Amino acid sequence: MRAMMKPMAIARSRPTAVSSAVFLVGLAVLWGLVQWGSMQAVPAAAIGFLTSNSLHYALGRSWIFRGTDRAIGSGYLIFLVNAGVGMAITILLFAALLKWTAIHYLVARVIVSVFAGLAMFVLNAVLNFRQV
Repeated sequence: MRAMMKPMAIARSRPTAVSSAVFLVGLAVLWGLVQWGSMQAVPAAAIGFLTSNSLHYALGRSWIFRGTDRAIGSGYLIFLVNAGVGMAITILLFAALLKWTAIHYLVARVIVSVFAGLAMFVLNAVLNFRQV
């Protein structure tokens, strides 16, 4: 029984590992654009979001949802539509937090990620990779 549980635990940790890693990439892009590129936080968050989510698709397709029967072209198109939903949630909530609170932009981005990340995971798992 223990031997069977170990591969299942590893498989369940893949979405968390990938999501965490690409989120850190997105935060690094956001930070770099704001700190070094003197960019405003909201457009920098959009660029960081697009960068990390493109990486997320590649890792999701090859490692999390391996064996999906959807073609790569149509899968990426659906992923981009889902990412558009996630980006809208991210940017709207992020801009609202920055405008109406004194929260630091990186903390605001982390808070917003909970809502956008859950929405995107469900959309991609159900509509794109068809594995939930």
